[in-house]
Amino acid sequence: MSDYKNEMELLREENKRLTDRISELENLVRKVSIPIIPSVIPGVVLIPIAGEVSVSRFDLIIPQLLEHAGADEIDTAIIDFTAISVEGLVDLTILGHYLINLTSSLRLVGCKVLVVGISPGFALELTKSQLQFIKELRTFSTFKSALQYLMKEKRLSLTKII
Repeated sequence: MSDYKNEMELLREENKRLTDRISELENLVRKVSIPIIPSVIPGVVLIPIAGEVSVSRFDLIIPQLLEHAGADEIDTAIIDFTAISVEGLVDLTILGHYLINLTSSLRLVGCKVLVVGISPGFALELTKSQLQFIKELRTFSTFKSALQYLMKEKRLSLTKII
């Protein structure tokens, strides 16, 4: 009977250790699945969205981006949808709701949002949805064009070093 109790206790401890490790790895996956990449322009970050656009993804993106916006003095976030296909959209209404939450939250902490990389198919679906938030978005076809706009707005230029 004593061996049985010892074995059960060892199994409980191993189970607890493995459960804790799984939680650690899940947190790591969440953090790396939403990269926040600093750009060459101070205060500007790129957030590439890839894979499925879902409630759970935006539930991770919004707090993480707000945390960075406050801590890293970010004044502009460029959200890149280049890697999103129309098939990757779960629900445009949900996307609209979360984009409104994201942009509103960022504005409240003094950060503006630019959107890049919306494909023609994605744009068509957004237009068909008649979601009002799309009128409020500042969009650019590419990350490069958004950076050019910001450089002009901030009166910055790149110079070639010879």
